[in-house]
Amino acid sequence: MSELKDRIRKEMTAAMKARDKERTNTLRMLVSEIGNEETKGSKHELTDQDVLAVVAREIKKRKESAEIYEQNGRPELAENELAEAKVISEFQPTQLSDDELASLVAEVVKDNPSMGPAMKAAKEKAAGRVDGKRLSEAVRAELAKLA
Repeated sequence: MSELKDRIRKEMTAAMKARDKERTNTLRMLVSEIGNEETKGSKHELTDQDVLAVVAREIKKRKESAEIYEQNGRPELAENELAEAKVISEFQPTQLSDDELASLVAEVVKDNPSMGPAMKAAKEKAAGRVDGKRLSEAVRAELAKLA
């Protein structure tokens, strides 16, 4: 079992013992999504990297839902989604600062001067420490400097 998956399960158990309903429900949903990912296609145990991808995907879903709720005048639902995203984000590694991202992207683009290979290399180096949209924008900006 991946260490991250094990940590999430332990946190869920602790939340259950503490009778923290919101945290328990959020972590239960996350464990369920990890299980769904493991049974998708051929059954396999997820690595920490795979679990990080699930965590990032779930955070992104919550933020997008919150944005839609805000646009439709439902701030209480947006607040719930953002609270869930905050709980899930505890399992992400520390996010890269703007300076760290800029230096990572500059290094990657130097070796890969086109979008596809640069994004692939940048994703590998960033390893869950940056949102895909933010990474893509940084790579595009760096490639634009070369043009």
